[in-house]
Amino acid sequence: MVQGKRIVVIGAGIVGASLAYHLAGKGANVTVVDAGDVASGVTATSFAWINTTHNAPDPIASLRSVAIREYHRLEQELPSVKIRWTGALCYGTNTQPAMALRVTRERIRELEPQLKKPPEHAQFKAEEGALDAVHTTQALITGAQAHGAKLLTHTRVLGFKTQGLQVTGVETRLGVINADVVALAAGTGTPALTKLLGFPLPIDASPAIFIRYSAPSGIVRTLISNAAMEVRESAEGIWLAAEDFLGDAAHNQPAAIALRTARAIADELEGITSIEPQLACVGLRPIPEDGIPIIGELPGLSGTYVCAMHPGVTLAAIVGRLASEEIMDDRACPALAACRPHRFFPR
Repeated sequence: MVQGKRIVVIGAGIVGASLAYHLAGKGANVTVVDAGDVASGVTATSFAWINTTHNAPDPIASLRSVAIREYHRLEQELPSVKIRWTGALCYGTNTQPAMALRVTRERIRELEPQLKKPPEHAQFKAEEGALDAVHTTQALITGAQAHGAKLLTHTRVLGFKTQGLQVTGVETRLGVINADVVALAAGTGTPALTKLLGFPLPIDASPAIFIRYSAPSGIVRTLISNAAMEVRESAEGIWLAAEDFLGDAAHNQPAAIALRTARAIADELEGITSIEPQLACVGLRPIPEDGIPIIGELPGLSGTYVCAMHPGVTLAAIVGRLASEEIMDDRACPALAACRPHRFFPR
């Protein structure tokens, strides 16, 4: 491990913050740069479900399988990281619940007694939970700073300093920040940055609706995901919901969807005396073209490292640790083999 290796992390969302925290903890000289504030991008509009199941063949199953364990580790290392491990109750979709996770109506009533029409069967993932993505990101940045990391917000990256096939720093309005490695964790801003380096990565800015409600506390006990709604309650008693983006028509604007979703939630649950939207907005998720995270060095260009993925919240803890080990130890991690950027640049 190279103590004092200079690392510039571009992006102060939950992925960049996790990367900065783990790098600084390994002795790197870290500078985090963001064009906005900490957690001001898609992290601020994340439903933040730590969801580790996947219905299709999954090239990153090994990452998902340890994602929850890594968050328990972070809770031990950073006491300010507080995750609600309520479990997730899922039903009403086209897929049948896995037998190992299947619960009966009697158990569903115990888990969610306010459901008006509990299904005959559902899938209950007791180990899953959700977090406050903004608060967790701030905790990771604070943890990185405790190890000496520097934070530059409202500082846009204008370009890169290179020497041959080596990136040696980033250019900002404040001047050049020299680096041994530049790590790009800028979410949907990542393709524009890699394009400056000659490697335009195919990352879609995929929209989703994020909603925050004022509603009676204590009604929703788990995280409920069904055909009508996806809803959970935060530690502060705020209800959070997520919905698909349906287009730009007036009746599909976030405020309109928030009202429709509120009615759907009220139809599903007893005891709702009021449910009022506090916030409804669109978040842009960075989803690689093939759906697989992009993690690793750009091919043929030393001194770069990309971390772009969805779901960023679920994978932030494990990817932050594994990527920091690759950057600091110069040793490839087999669990990240399917995620390499070079798959988009075969030549």
